[in-house]
Amino acid sequence: MKCAPTQTPDDIDIPALREKYREERDRRLRKDGQKQFVAAEGDYAEYYEADPYKPVIPREPIRDEIDVAVLGGGFSGLLAAARCRQAGVEDVRIIELGGDFGGVWYWNRYPGIQCDNDAYCYMPLLEETGYMPTKRFADGAEILAHCQRIGRHFDLYDHAIFHTLVEGTRWDEEIKRWRIATNRGDDIKARFVILCGGPTNRPKLPGIPGITDYKGHKFHSARWDYDYTGGDPTGASGRLDNLHDKRVAIIGTGATGIQLVPWLGKQVKHLTVFQRTPSSVNHRGNTPTDPAWVETLEPGWQKERQVNFHAGAIAGFAPGQSDLVCDLWTEINRNLQSKFEARNWQISPAEYGELYEREDYLVMERLRRRVDAVVEDPATAEALKPWYRFMCKRPTSNDEYLQTFNRPNVTLVDVSASQGVERMTETALVANGVEYDADCVIFASGFEVTSDYEKRWGIKRIEGRDGRSLFDLWRDRLQTFHGFSVHGFPNHFVTGYTQVGLSANVTAMFDQHVSHIAWIIRETLARGAITVEPSREAMDEWVRIIHDTKVDMTQYQRECTPGYYNNEGEKALRSNVGEPYGPGFDAFDGVLAGWRDQGDMAGMVLGR
Repeated sequence: MKCAPTQTPDDIDIPALREKYREERDRRLRKDGQKQFVAAEGDYAEYYEADPYKPVIPREPIRDEIDVAVLGGGFSGLLAAARCRQAGVEDVRIIELGGDFGGVWYWNRYPGIQCDNDAYCYMPLLEETGYMPTKRFADGAEILAHCQRIGRHFDLYDHAIFHTLVEGTRWDEEIKRWRIATNRGDDIKARFVILCGGPTNRPKLPGIPGITDYKGHKFHSARWDYDYTGGDPTGASGRLDNLHDKRVAIIGTGATGIQLVPWLGKQVKHLTVFQRTPSSVNHRGNTPTDPAWVETLEPGWQKERQVNFHAGAIAGFAPGQSDLVCDLWTEINRNLQSKFEARNWQISPAEYGELYEREDYLVMERLRRRVDAVVEDPATAEALKPWYRFMCKRPTSNDEYLQTFNRPNVTLVDVSASQGVERMTETALVANGVEYDADCVIFASGFEVTSDYEKRWGIKRIEGRDGRSLFDLWRDRLQTFHGFSVHGFPNHFVTGYTQVGLSANVTAMFDQHVSHIAWIIRETLARGAITVEPSREAMDEWVRIIHDTKVDMTQYQRECTPGYYNNEGEKALRSNVGEPYGPGFDAFDGVLAGWRDQGDMAGMVLGR
């Protein structure tokens, strides 16, 4: 059945909305930008390094020499190790801070956590492992279990090193190996390193004056304290019994806060929600997986669905292409497709831009009117309305979040005027000049996404030839070959948002990266080489291509409300998606495939 376009209001004044968006943005701009946050290190290291789920077992330092070290055990690291194994490279070890595989899904086990996009697209290797998600938006516990399933399927547990923080990597020219130093005194020599620290790797805290003075209980949502709240990480009990008599404050109304607030509102004595910028909250409509639908699937179905999702969320649907995912991410392009069909697809580039912008405004107006239809108190409803373009802040969906503000025990505190919580005392939070007492404060304040790479990856140093720092090299601009490798850093690869094609589905993007990297490692070994790295010329040429094909989003970003999508509105914009390859994800996939098919590893220097 074809997924129909949504019904959006058509009585809007776009010039007036543009001005409203600008006013709301300006109210939230802070001069301190990224400096408004506190890194989870030093006095705040417990918010990053402490593990509330598994005890750290003492062990002796590891002295080992291996072929491939994968730094990170989330989906990116699991895919890297799996693809290396499939490429015939067996000597692979994952080094992971957590006590098991899972990455963001190991650490984030707060009540109500779910995948917030289509699980059939997001959860990788479903066909390879023979698993089907139980519902469209899988719960966090199910996704964590799938991470562990991948680890077992590809025999990755035997050589994994858990509860270990990589502090630095250094290229040793004498032995042609990377020396990996950890917080447990290890000295691991690896021929190749694949850095798989994902985009939501390291928590960050709001730099609220007095945060250390507060004497109540406090924790970050990515290090949930079930000993304090009651309940369990699997969500089996569904109850947070220890909070029934507690006044709880939560700071942050992004994707995490949207999922947490309904659970807390039902179970605490009183919940105070501190919001600087409201999220757009769409209908979710989570449904169990239909066995009859599963029976219709043919081999290759997940790849087909991922390609379709990317078209709906970013690239745009082609004539006659159906929307297989049909959710909030694909709504704008699905609605546009219907309008393009009415014009027989006779659309100029200028008309496309105008129609897309208008559809963006229409969808956001629909979401604002949804707030009015759900939230009973007019003032609260007004504060919950998102005044910005659709992708200025991560879109969310939830069928209980807005309804929670109709509860008598839930208070929304809009801190946009003061640009955040003003200060914390021993017992309370102060906002808009008012003290709000709290027994517990939960920081749903996100992760180091657009900060400097040493912060977001949590690694103090990466030193290539002659002690050159990758972080210093990238301080002002990214420099890579195909987004993965850097001249002067032999046998070293990175994954994620660098200079690559941008996908709507991060795990599909990770898979594209590590499959290509595994091919390079296999070929390097097969050709009897000791090292592989891009030439300076090849790297410079890729940087030139990135800049020449760049789609300039500067004006769009600057018009957005401050957040991690636009580096908190700082003058020096730093995108959370790096410097994407302009022609897009599919075209980038063609570049990589064509490069591999050519067979001569052009631009890479093999050392013997």
